[in-house]
Amino acid sequence: MSNKFDIERRWPELFRGLDETQLRGVRNTIASLWHEGFSPSKQDIENLTDYARGDIDANEYKRRAVSIVSRQTVLA
Repeated sequence: MSNKFDIERRWPELFRGLDETQLRGVRNTIASLWHEGFSPSKQDIENLTDYARGDIDANEYKRRAVSIVSRQTVLA
């Protein structure tokens, strides 16, 4: 895990199109997870920002999340 919370700088393209409320929600979610020791991948952030922006619904968000976890489990 990085010692620095720099997700927006790492993948700025994923945050385009979010309004201030959506951005604050995404930041808070990621920060909370990061402080608990979770190091999100680009796919994790893309899934969250797509959901916050309204590009995908809750079912697609969950489908993607399961797929991400399944791939990580296979690689472990």
